[in-house]
Amino acid sequence: MVRKLKYHEQKLLRRLELVSWEAAGGSLAEVKALRRYRLGRREDYVRYKALARSVRALAGRLRDLGPASAAFRARCAAALLEKLYGLGLVGSRRSLAACESLSAAAFCRRRLPCLLVKLRMAQNLRHAVTFVEQGHVRLGPEVVTDPALLVPRAMEDFITWVDASRLRQKVLDYNQERDDFDLAA
Repeated sequence: MVRKLKYHEQKLLRRLELVSWEAAGGSLAEVKALRRYRLGRREDYVRYKALARSVRALAGRLRDLGPASAAFRARCAAALLEKLYGLGLVGSRRSLAACESLSAAAFCRRRLPCLLVKLRMAQNLRHAVTFVEQGHVRLGPEVVTDPALLVPRAMEDFITWVDASRLRQKVLDYNQERDDFDLAA
C-alpha cells in the first residue's frame, strides 16, 4: 500500500511525465565512457554511438555488394575511407575493415580536450576541459569554448593557446621564449 502524496510532492509531480520517462542511467559501458572521456552530456555519446552504428552499417552494405558493382563499391569505399581518415576516425585509407570496427570511442578521442592531452598541452582531461571552457584554447583564428568540438585531422596542427591567455604566458616564461614586445602588451 502506498501512502498519499503530500501537497508539495503532488505539485512537483504535475510536471513530470512518467509514461515517456527516458532512462538516465544507460549501460555500465556507457557510464564508463562518459567518465573516461569527460563527456558533459550523455546525448553526445548517444549521438556518437548512432554515427558509429550507421558507418558500420554502411561499410557492411558496401562489403555485401555483388561482383557486378565492383567499380561502384570501390569508388564508394574510397570516398568513405577518405572522409573518415580526414576526420581522424580511422588510421589508414586502405581497408574497409577499419570502418566495420568503428566505435563511439573513436569520436570521443577526436574531441578537443582529448587532443589537448594528446598534444601535451594539458596534463589530464579534467584540466583540458577546464581550459577549453574558460576560453584558453583556439582552433585556427577562433576561440573555442565548447569541449564537444570534433577536430578533423587537417585542423589538428592549428590548436594553440589564445594570445591573451595566462597559460600561454606561463608556457613562454617557462621555455624562456617570451618576447619583450609581449611584456609591453
